[in-house]
Amino acid sequence: MCFKGDVQGVGFRFTARYIAARLGIKGWVRNLPNGDVECVAEADEDTLEEFLKRIKDDMKVYIRTSDDRWSRASGEFKGFDIS
Repeated sequence: MCFKGDVQGVGFRFTARYIAARLGIKGWVRNLPNGDVECVAEADEDTLEEFLKRIKDDMKVYIRTSDDRWSRASGEFKGFDIS
């Protein structure tokens, strides 16, 4: 699952890492040069749905747009990092 949204400068990456750690999600989150934040996360579908829900609930006043994309997990991640 990949999330992209316009939320830099509001603690989004640290919030995403905190939620990911609580749910056992693997992947990463990073700021993009255009002001968006990108997140790639791997877990089972129900856990990823909960991850998105919590992020969108916690950060709703800052998220203006969101582009959520789903794909097969690669299994390449060991933890959840901020890049």
